[in-house]
Amino acid sequence: MQRSDMFKALFWCALTGALVMALLPHPPHLPIDRFGDKFEHSLAFSVMTLLGVLAYPAMPLFRLGERLSFLGAIIEVMQSIPSLHRDCDIRDWFADTIAVVVMLGIVGLVRQRRAVPS
Repeated sequence: MQRSDMFKALFWCALTGALVMALLPHPPHLPIDRFGDKFEHSLAFSVMTLLGVLAYPAMPLFRLGERLSFLGAIIEVMQSIPSLHRDCDIRDWFADTIAVVVMLGIVGLVRQRRAVPS
């Protein structure tokens, strides 16, 4: 298995896991629950962003960020389905998007530093 294939598999596993946890009517309790919902959102989207960058290195960072932010918005819309007994909260989408932007900023800085000859 090539490195990029491994990161693609990890990215899609992380994305699937985030979707399942977001759409379960009663998700299981996790040790990170004590840090709060916004922390969980930030962690999930930071990890997905980093894995997305590693899985799809040729994809422009803006496009990856746009798509992950859109995923966060779709999750919030889907959580408004009454039978899921979940809350649709725009602040969760903001947390997702901020995590994506921060991680992409870090990646952009690292790429820039690597491109500058010493």
